[in-house]
Amino acid sequence: MQDPKFEKLIAKRRTFLIRALAAGLFAAVGLSFPRRFASAQVLGRVPKPLAQGQSIYDVTGPVMVNGKLITRDARVGPNDTVETGKGARAIFVVGSDAFLLRADSKLEMKGSERFVNVLRLLTGALLSVYGGGARTVAGPDAVIGIRGTGLYVEAEAARTYVCTCYGETNIAAADDPTISETIVSVHHDAPRYVLAAPDKGRRIVAAPFKNHDDLELMLIETLVGRTPPFSLFDESYGSPRRY
Repeated sequence: MQDPKFEKLIAKRRTFLIRALAAGLFAAVGLSFPRRFASAQVLGRVPKPLAQGQSIYDVTGPVMVNGKLITRDARVGPNDTVETGKGARAIFVVGSDAFLLRADSKLEMKGSERFVNVLRLLTGALLSVYGGGARTVAGPDAVIGIRGTGLYVEAEAARTYVCTCYGETNIAAADDPTISETIVSVHHDAPRYVLAAPDKGRRIVAAPFKNHDDLELMLIETLVGRTPPFSLFDESYGSPRRY
């Protein structure tokens, strides 16, 4: 059985390391970020805003844009379709918006020359952060109206998971916009499932916080020169952050 004092010491050390990471101490002394940073597993590269003309921070595994396999040198535009294969991941920026597209996902984007207006997640999971202006994000069962928001959407069997990480969203059933709920969130306050079929007469129901974390949000906000609008160490937040 582990010594409780030893366990407490390890917990304190873990907390210190995470706080140091959030404060930028690792960058200040030139150390690599810990493996857990944003679940990105991109060691030795301190995240920073992408250079002008650069779209992609990282690709792992097979990633396609408009049906063509890409590398980190590729460009992603506001009218492109991004698709990830098995075990793949894409972290990229379009205008003032940044995205982390998980494995086995397909994302269609529509917009103007530099600005994404509508995003449709056909399969998989997407963590995203947005600059000013309204956007519409759709999953198989949900349509989400957003403005300057951090958002996680996951397409599941017969339901779409939506977490308003921060900001305000209007979540509606894809086939019936009169079924809707407005969410105002500071820190993952009200995750929801939007169901394909009613459960006890309800289509939008409470869901757990799952499958994304604050460090991932820190990473993608950094790529567009921003920081999340909450404290990473807000002790009033009771749900797990998946450190």
